[in-house]
Amino acid sequence: MTKFARAFAAAATAIGILSLGLGAAKADDANKDWSTIRIASEGAYPPFNSLSPSGELQGFDIDIAKALCDQMKVKCTFAAQDWDGAIPALQNGKFDAFIASMSITEERLKQIDFTNKYYNTPGAVVVAKDSDIKDTNADSLKGKTVGVQGSTTHAQAVEKFFPGAEEKVYPTAEEYRLDMANGRLDAVSDDVVTLSQWLETPDGACCKLLGTLPADQSIYGKGAGIGIRKGDEKLKKMFNDAIVAIRANGTYKQINDKYFKFDVYGG
Repeated sequence: MTKFARAFAAAATAIGILSLGLGAAKADDANKDWSTIRIASEGAYPPFNSLSPSGELQGFDIDIAKALCDQMKVKCTFAAQDWDGAIPALQNGKFDAFIASMSITEERLKQIDFTNKYYNTPGAVVVAKDSDIKDTNADSLKGKTVGVQGSTTHAQAVEKFFPGAEEKVYPTAEEYRLDMANGRLDAVSDDVVTLSQWLETPDGACCKLLGTLPADQSIYGKGAGIGIRKGDEKLKKMFNDAIVAIRANGTYKQINDKYFKFDVYGG
């Protein structure tokens, strides 16, 4: 046998072994026992997710997650996870699902998978009550400083809709809100629901809702979904079936009405 033939045979054998390994991995995914699911959420995005005084996760995302777990008849554990490190942590197996109002976007789908949406609300802009900014047109925000949480669809929206503005990025929503309340920003952008509820608090008394932004799917995606690892198809189906079920049996509405005066599931 020539050197080339030996090399070819060795490569073919290696590929065969690799293929067997991949096949086994897929089989393991299909047969995995999902009786326990480890769920993470950010804990810094009220009313969707936040931490209670005792350090427990709470909010709409968490109540939905617990309802889905009950519907699937599985045990779920919960842990807080910083937003910026969520996708790498999910990929590395630190937890099985990330339920934290993460939008289903093409860019994220290159790294992880998602369930179907469990809610969908538009982005919006907030300004100071005495602001001279009149609307959400690009010209109105030109030269203004707009605060936004980093690594979010809202940060991408500011870049697209307000190219003449100075975008200031923060690790969490709490931090941009503090700067906005203290007059260090001209405007902030985020989900209309979380901004509206912030405006109803003493900390948000500084400001007013300027308006919502266009529902551009190239930015905002198809709504907020549950982030899971690629290949966990069984888990994805379990969550998707459970989302349909709690929408149909009234559980979703009960949770929705606890936090909102309208159906956040959206169109």
